[in-house]
Amino acid sequence: MESIPQDHPAEPKVRIPLKIEETLAGIAIGVLGLITFANVVVRYLTNFSFAFTEEFSVFLMLFMALVGGSSVMGKQGHLNIRYLVDKLAPKARHWTLLGATALTAFTFLLLAIFGSRMAWDEYRFEVTSPGLGLPTWIYTVWLPLLALAIFGRAVGVLIRTWRNKN
Repeated sequence: MESIPQDHPAEPKVRIPLKIEETLAGIAIGVLGLITFANVVVRYLTNFSFAFTEEFSVFLMLFMALVGGSSVMGKQGHLNIRYLVDKLAPKARHWTLLGATALTAFTFLLLAIFGSRMAWDEYRFEVTSPGLGLPTWIYTVWLPLLALAIFGRAVGVLIRTWRNKN
């Protein structure tokens, strides 16, 4: 039986375990699945809908996407055009990966800054959600926190890429 070659090592050496993000994403998708399943069962058995759970579902999907993005960033799985990047000379590939990762880090740092401003405004102006009437900052505060997590993972990738001159 032939083994399939992998593009990246399965688990890079990181200071903060990637299992944190993977576990959080698993919990989020599990809760999302339970909410959706309960909504479908109740709708078909009683003709009643848990429409108010849509707020939680949207939040969980965004939470899962950002936590998953942090995990993928830590594994150097961020988006790049592999076909073109792999055709570059090793030195050009190295600098291209450094530049792309630096731009990604900068983007998520900006997202953390502007997301925290948005969460602060929602807290300050006491904005509530239309469905449940909950303060929206409860949902929004996770954007800057998880953007900072992705920024941190991107900085870790930058350091590892810089040290690995191959």
